This record gives sequence, structure tokens and C-alpha cells, in this order.
Amino acid sequence: MKSSRRNASTRDNELITAHCPLATAVYNARNPEMVCTSSRLRWAWCLLVLFSQVAIAADWRRPEAQLAEKISATTGPGVVALEVTNRSSLSPSEADQIRRGLTASLADSGVRVFEPDQAAAMVHVTLSESFQNYVWVAEIQQGNNDASIAIIATPRPDFAINAQSVPPLALHATQLVSQPEPILDAAILEGNPRRMLVLGENAVTVHEFRDGHWIPGSPLAINHDRPLPRDAHGRIVLRNDHLFDAYLPGLICRSTKASPLTLNCSRSDDPWPLQTEDFGVSGFFAPARNFFTGALVPGVGQQKSAPAFYSAGALPRGKYALWIFAGVDGQLHLLDGMNHQIEGSIHWGSDIAAVHAPCRQDWQVLATSAGSGKDDSVQAFEFADREPVAVSQALQLNGDLTSLWTARNGDSATAVVRDSETGNYEAVQLTLTCGQ
Repeated sequence: MKSSRRNASTRDNELITAHCPLATAVYNARNPEMVCTSSRLRWAWCLLVLFSQVAIAADWRRPEAQLAEKISATTGPGVVALEVTNRSSLSPSEADQIRRGLTASLADSGVRVFEPDQAAAMVHVTLSESFQNYVWVAEIQQGNNDASIAIIATPRPDFAINAQSVPPLALHATQLVSQPEPILDAAILEGNPRRMLVLGENAVTVHEFRDGHWIPGSPLAINHDRPLPRDAHGRIVLRNDHLFDAYLPGLICRSTKASPLTLNCSRSDDPWPLQTEDFGVSGFFAPARNFFTGALVPGVGQQKSAPAFYSAGALPRGKYALWIFAGVDGQLHLLDGMNHQIEGSIHWGSDIAAVHAPCRQDWQVLATSAGSGKDDSVQAFEFADREPVAVSQALQLNGDLTSLWTARNGDSATAVVRDSETGNYEAVQLTLTCGQ
């Protein structure tokens, strides 16, 4: 639905040392006329390089002060331990410079940096970047309290080259089934034979994979006591104690465990699982609409609700998960259990899902395009802490995407696309592989 960088500092320092001894002298030169006297051009060049070095160093003062202010507002005056991890294209010397500058800015705010065994709080700062900005994230741990997050962003210079600008992943789409009747969701059961459950508005159909094709079997009827909304949505979830649950607006259907399969449906406002069972967060779907109300069970950490949203995805972050919600208001909302961040400058479609490419450590977010063109597209992103970075090319679809859910094992997603030429509904499996 629509709705690497070269170490410039090292290179320039070498040139300055060779041509402008004053640039590296600790004391004033005894005879200034001996410094860069070969020509006016060389002198001008020396000044240009020197001033450019000063300008680059000065660029970090403002973000250092901003982050220090946010950290001190959380910790108050006192002693902290500081750890800085560089995940950006900045050089090690620049990262070390930022650490020293941040330490000085913290001291100006009454916060001193010492060893962990002498500190009342641990501050872990991650230096990362998006296409437009350097993004610095401070995770602040005080005692046994939940960690607090402080974030600042500062524009990247035009000459900074993002090492992630070349997409390292390839996004693939494999068609599973195509039919004239609406498809709400699909789920694959691995085994011998492989089976697939296709959720429609009025039935769940079990398919078997034989001779390279999915062969439909007898449908399991869904009994409604009231009509579905015009833009109906649904989710099919595989279970351990029985085969599956099917969620539709105001309705839940549970299958039996053994063959022959039967389906028991009843009116229900139970929340729908938002990702896989491992994440354990569900949301309440508005029975007469096409979105989630925002109420969450049990919630994201201390946050029990989000703004009304169309879809959501979670990215593991060590001790917590970063949840991303495609809001009904057209904005992305990021929740980490304590903080609510709005990404108003990111314009995606209303369908997102999180997946985990087997060749990557971090999880990815599949997001639909926000354009109003004839067909939708899907692209994979990774969140460099709190800003997305594209890690695949956009995959053009052959119609409008109407549904997108994370598969049970998390390594793929199931999408439903309505073909713009035939009008058929197609269930598609989306996977990420290491691209060349």
C-alpha cells in the first residue's frame, strides 16, 4: 500500500610537514622568513591547508557540546565511564579526537570521566552515519536502571564518502501462488512434503509442493457473522501446540493439530502478533478499519502504546529491540522501551517488515515506496543506530503491495501484490542474499 573515505588528516599532515615546518613546530620558529619562503603560492597553499585543518577540527565542537549536554542532563554532575565505538567512515584519529572533545565538553557540564570502577554511570557512545548525517548515539547505564538513549546528528561534509553507499545485499522475490481471489497472507510449512497456508477472506487453503509447483487442496472455510471491512487485512501465524492461527478484523480462527484439519472461528478482539514469537509484542487491530490502534501487549519495554500504525518491525539491539512503526500520520515512529523518536524526514510507504539476512549480523527493514506511481517497490535498509541506510537496490514489483509480514524464522518476508495488469493477487516470498 502506498501511503571509503581516505584519511585526509594524515595525508594533509604529511604535506604540511614537508612544506610548512611551522605547522608542526611546538615553539615559534626562530626565523619566520625560513618558513614557506620559496614562493607566494606555496605560502598561500600552506595557509589554506592549515586553516582547513582548523576548520575540520572545529566542526566537532558543536555536536560534542550537544551530546555532552544531553548526557549530563541524564546523569547530573558526577563521575562517568566513557566508551566510544566508531562505526562510521571517520578515521581512528578523528574518533579519538571526538572522544577527547566530548570528555572536555562533559567536564564543562560538571561530568568527569574516570575508570568504570570509580564511575556512577557507564556511557557508551557509538559514532555512526547515514547518507546525510553523522549520527552519534549515547547509551547511558546508571546502576540497575534501564538504559537511557541520547542522540544527536550533524551534517556530513560533501567530501565524506559513505562506505555503505554500495548496496551489499540483493533483494529477491519468489512468486508462490497467484489467484483472482484476494490473498491476505501466506505461510510456508517446511517438511516433506512442503506445505503452504494461504489466507483468504473466506477460507484458508492448504497447498502442497509437488513437481516444482504449489498444488491447492480443499479450503478450510472461515465463518463470518459480520462482513469484513472493504480493505480487509489478515495474518496467519504458525503455532507449536496446533498448526496455525488466522487473524482477521474482529475475528480469530484456530486450527486443530492433527489431520484432518478443521478450523474453529470466533469473534475476537485479541491482539495480533507483530513480528515473530521471539519478540513477543502484539498490537490491537481496529476491527472496522485497516490499521492498528497503537495499543501494544505487553508493550515495548515501558512503552505500552504507539501512535496508530499500519505495520511494524523490530530490530534487536543487544539488551533491547528498536521497534519501527509506519504511522497512520505518514511518519516513522521509533520506540526503544523508553524513548519515542519521530523520523519526519523519511518518506516510506505504509508497509514495513523486519528480516535477517543470514550473511549479516544486524537485522534489516524491508520498506515499500511512498510514491504514487503505477507499481510499488521494496528496498532493504539497516538502521545505523537511529537513521536508515539503504543496503539493497529497490526491487520493482508488478503491482500494488497490499500486505507484508515477517516469516516465522525471520529470514524472509511474505508479501502480497495485486498485479496491475491481470488484477490477480500474488503471494511472494522476499529474501536477502549477499550481493556482488
